[in-house]
Amino acid sequence: MMARWLCWLAVVCLHIVQCQVAHAQTLPHGMVVAAEARAAQAGAAMLRAGGNAFDAAAATALALGVVEPASSGIGGGGFFLIYIAKERRYVMIDARETAPRLAGHGEIYRRQSSIDGPQSAGVPGLAAGIDHLVTRYGALTLPQVAAPAIRLAKDGFPITPRLRRMVQWRGKVLNRPAQRIFMAETIKQPALAETLQRFAKGGAEAFYRGEIAGRLVADMKRDGGLIREQDMADYRAVERQPVSFESHGYRVVSAALPSSGGMTLAHIFGQLQGDDLAALSRSDRDHLLIEAMKRAYRDRNAYLGDADVVTIPDDYLDPARLARLRASIDMAHATPSAALHGVAEPSGAGVDTTHFSVVDRDGNMVAATLSINYGFGSGYLSPSTGILLNDEMDDFATRPGKPNAYGLVQGAANAVAPGKRMLSSMTPTFVIGRDRALIVGTPGGSRIISMVLLASLGFMADKEPPDRWVNAGRFHHQFLPDRVQYEAGAFVPDELKSLRQRGHHLQQIRNYGNMEAILIDRKRGVVQGIADRRGEGVAVQVP
Repeated sequence: MMARWLCWLAVVCLHIVQCQVAHAQTLPHGMVVAAEARAAQAGAAMLRAGGNAFDAAAATALALGVVEPASSGIGGGGFFLIYIAKERRYVMIDARETAPRLAGHGEIYRRQSSIDGPQSAGVPGLAAGIDHLVTRYGALTLPQVAAPAIRLAKDGFPITPRLRRMVQWRGKVLNRPAQRIFMAETIKQPALAETLQRFAKGGAEAFYRGEIAGRLVADMKRDGGLIREQDMADYRAVERQPVSFESHGYRVVSAALPSSGGMTLAHIFGQLQGDDLAALSRSDRDHLLIEAMKRAYRDRNAYLGDADVVTIPDDYLDPARLARLRASIDMAHATPSAALHGVAEPSGAGVDTTHFSVVDRDGNMVAATLSINYGFGSGYLSPSTGILLNDEMDDFATRPGKPNAYGLVQGAANAVAPGKRMLSSMTPTFVIGRDRALIVGTPGGSRIISMVLLASLGFMADKEPPDRWVNAGRFHHQFLPDRVQYEAGAFVPDELKSLRQRGHHLQQIRNYGNMEAILIDRKRGVVQGIADRRGEGVAVQVP
């Protein structure tokens, strides 16, 4: 299955050990960069206590689920991309949600919402991912890494401006238990604190096959949800080989399926393999990137899905195929999406995700992107557990031919099936050079991949301050709808004029994303955290 491109990736991965930056001498200090200060401090506390980057990542993830509940939590899932320095090995821990058995093949979503309410929830995976990360790779215990999150849930914290805005946006879909908690000036979550205590003591076994599972399923049965005991008992976090490829003197290591991020980045960079972007005018560069995005998202939407279930075309990332796609780009004219063939079903992932980056003094690295999908996920908080559940079922192609919450029109490869993992756009990524490395990722639904692409290109070019890689204006094309979405400041007037003259349809939208990155520059002895100014994130240096 997927033999040819898997072989290509395997050959590429053999060269990872040649990279010097990821396993050289001890770094001057560790770093945690996260979307909320209390969560970043929770991770930093683990480094100060003698833990490693994996302990810090687990503590950060659990704390984010408490203080940034609209974006992630143990009612959701995500991907941990990790580098184990002493083994010189990259791993992706897949903690993506799965479809409950009662979801069938999606028939229920012809009648009910895949966005709001308990029936929109997939089986949560984050707890299994954290347990795996700590027990397999950490130096501390689960009770130690869970302690900050338990304290924050029990003692509470003042509502932040960003969280207040999220409540105002999605407050109407919250069930009464969620409204009582999140529509307050001080956010206290006693039921969640108790659940986290049980998880800290009993790990994944307690969460998926013990009292936590029993309570959660009882709430599901009473309130119309689809998750049952067997769905919980069957869930496992899975280790996967990351996508890895070389481009313009750098190695990119990124998330594997069921994340579409790594393969879509490989697709875009593969198209551009023969291009010197630095030699192009800004307008030509913009046009080329937009056209490459368009072709990559076309294939992403048509062919990608859970690799344990779906057969990906053998030539998906074949260099000759990508070269033909590059040759189809007319530098003078935009190609209408309707003119591009090969989409399985042309007519017929979240903004409120979170990301954090971690590195310790030994060079262990984590890029973690976590989500409950839409703001506050399903809006359903399990009263007896305090768990706010995801609405990741919308990341499936639940309605063939119709866009999901992020405007993606997807093919049968990502159709609903019991136990299947829905396709994701989350793209935790490492970009590795001889003396430099970037740990990067962001929330942003379907725009995540293009954001990581632009930041990676900025890092590779190294012509602007690192702050620009994260905070510069962004633009995006995802094949359908056939338009370029862009932030204010992404293009100067001459670029806008040029793009319009070439036939691009442009749509300015509000600022998006919340990138949290770390630059490692061994030559200069620098470890720099970069938090996105669009959010409330911080970088915490240890020591």
